[in-house]
Amino acid sequence: MSAPHPETWLTPQPGGLFCAPGGLFIDPVRAVERAVITHAHSDHARPGHGAVLASAATLALMRARMGEVGAGRVQQALGWGERLRIGEVTLWLAPAGHVLGSAQVAVEYRGSRVVVSGDYKRQADPTCDAFVPVACDVFVTEATFGLPVFRHPPAEAEIGRLLDSLRTFPERTHVVGCYSLGKTQRLIALLRAAGWDAPIFLHGALAPMCAVYEACGVALGELRPATVAAKAELVGRIVLAPPAAIADRWARRLAEPVVCMASGWMRVRQRARQGGVELPLVISDHADWGELNRTIDEVGAPEIWVTHGSEEALIHEVAKRGVRGRALRLIGYGEEEA
Repeated sequence: MSAPHPETWLTPQPGGLFCAPGGLFIDPVRAVERAVITHAHSDHARPGHGAVLASAATLALMRARMGEVGAGRVQQALGWGERLRIGEVTLWLAPAGHVLGSAQVAVEYRGSRVVVSGDYKRQADPTCDAFVPVACDVFVTEATFGLPVFRHPPAEAEIGRLLDSLRTFPERTHVVGCYSLGKTQRLIALLRAAGWDAPIFLHGALAPMCAVYEACGVALGELRPATVAAKAELVGRIVLAPPAAIADRWARRLAEPVVCMASGWMRVRQRARQGGVELPLVISDHADWGELNRTIDEVGAPEIWVTHGSEEALIHEVAKRGVRGRALRLIGYGEEEA
């Protein structure tokens, strides 16, 4: 007897992607009794679930974000490659390379394997485990940057542009808009690797996630709160802040700030101009067009399902290589953490 096609047992529902033989949702967008969470960003990790299965780092980040109870009444950590039988399925996790603890979820049922990637990137990142391609029958992928125009430059080169600007404008504070989970810590690690040993100043909203990273063994060097620092102390310094803060009164208290933004969306010049960004840095925690296609080729799946993003362009491209594509159009996943 042939294996049942995954579309008969893994289905998109209003609550998210539901695995019927396991009785579980993967990254549900509403509270459910049994959830498997790929990573701790707020569009994938929601509060109020009953039982939650995730990597240990993801659970730690969820507890910091939403409290012990909010992160799940019952929490179970799973190590990379550790197999677990749930109902009629066998499930295991592999690194996704997106942020600390981010995981792909491999689900096996009656001879077929589906890998749900969550969000992922392929560029090197010292703050999280690198993406590992897993052979499968269906690969469930994002397509946040699923258009040919999106090709991310090396992150180290973008950091070089930031440091060049600091040398050009030593009398100004460089304030960089970056999301609190993943992007902030990656920027810090990139700056340290580039030789920036000075203290890095943080908006208060970024500090809790940095503390979890350090508790998980990711060294970030000296970090100081920006809010209590004197204006003169921030001259020639780097300040990291949430994107919403760089354009409001909070940033105006800095010393002639050079407003920067680290995001894959900075490839779109109009977005940078609309946000008042003087120095756009194209640094993304998502796969770009080339990386999406390379990943699909590496996992060797004859079929892909696309959760969100530019689904149609990616599906059209892989069809040229004989890969079947399906747009799931899941609601609730966004571009906030790009």
